[in-house]
Amino acid sequence: MTEQKPVFEITTSRQFESWLAESGASLAFSTYQAGMLMLIGTNADGKLSLFNRQLERVMGLAVSGDRLFAASLYQLHRFDNLLAEGQVTPEGYDRLFAPRVSYVTGDIDAHDIGLDEYGDPIFVNTLFSCLAKPSVEHSFQPVWQPQFISRLAAEDRCHLNGLAMEGGRPRYVTAVSQSDVADGWRDGRRDGGVVVDVETGEIVASGFSMPHSPRIHNGKLWLHDSGTGRFGTVDVASGRFEEVAFCPGYLRGLAFVGDYAMMGLSLPRDNKTFSGLALDDALAARKVEPRCAI
Repeated sequence: MTEQKPVFEITTSRQFESWLAESGASLAFSTYQAGMLMLIGTNADGKLSLFNRQLERVMGLAVSGDRLFAASLYQLHRFDNLLAEGQVTPEGYDRLFAPRVSYVTGDIDAHDIGLDEYGDPIFVNTLFSCLAKPSVEHSFQPVWQPQFISRLAAEDRCHLNGLAMEGGRPRYVTAVSQSDVADGWRDGRRDGGVVVDVETGEIVASGFSMPHSPRIHNGKLWLHDSGTGRFGTVDVASGRFEEVAFCPGYLRGLAFVGDYAMMGLSLPRDNKTFSGLALDDALAARKVEPRCAI
């Protein structure tokens, strides 16, 4: 019996190809339900180029120069570019990322990945409610946990998920709640989300619904209030959230290309994690269907 490959279709907005070519950027994104790591760029003639590989339940990604990290079901992978500057493959690709290191972490539900000042990964260990580094002896090496987490346990207590780096150091994280019991974050999905200052341990903003993907860009802290569909900035001095845009879907993943924010948008799933969020009401009020998009 021949194994069927997953079928998918990608459509683009008008002028996306030309914008991507002019920016000189390429995009890497993951879709963990389909288990795909996708790379989008442009060919020498300016046409869109799409490349994908399967990694089981791939989520967090991080890129630094010629190195790419990806967190999958039970591993943290490192891929290195094998091509010299100006070299291309016979197919015309100017980067060739090959697997070089894979850390076996176990199924710890790793989310965001940040890179420290040495280019080494620090990742959000969601199952154990902490930030961690890879370990050659253990599944992971914990490096930080929120003050409201009394001990590390494989219980996904607060659903720690997002990490913002600054100067090669973890600066802010997002969590769905401040729960300290197993799976307790589910009770805080609508308004229990927080932003935590890693350096001080203080809660700098609260009241979010399923916050994700904090990033520091141009001196501002940006994040997704995913349970409401809002994307915006946080004033860490006052804790105030300023909405910049509503996006018709469940927001996860954020990177900046110049002054443009590139965001991952998913379809809300009909299960206990995604049902009953304010996003449903916001979509209905705007008479719009959710989208799966960048």
